[in-house]
Amino acid sequence: MQIVVLLIAMVLVGLLIGAIASLIWKENKPLGAVGDYVVAVICAIVIGLIDWYVIPAMGFSNTMKYLGVAMEPALGALVVLWVVRKVKK
Repeated sequence: MQIVVLLIAMVLVGLLIGAIASLIWKENKPLGAVGDYVVAVICAIVIGLIDWYVIPAMGFSNTMKYLGVAMEPALGALVVLWVVRKVKK
């Protein structure tokens, strides 16, 4: 059940980051608005799942796992969207 909640949360985070990226880079949308959302959601899910499984395997506490899952997918998705814009420029 926790994994379902994690996936739903990561989809919501991805959608939020896609909207924020569209606001930050208004003129530069190489993939379009829908592309921003898709890339952000995929990145958030992948990074969230990696954090969920890798952080405990490295021996860190559950607090670090939840902190990583809360912050890293959003930042990672934003960085990937920035890189996509720089590459497509």
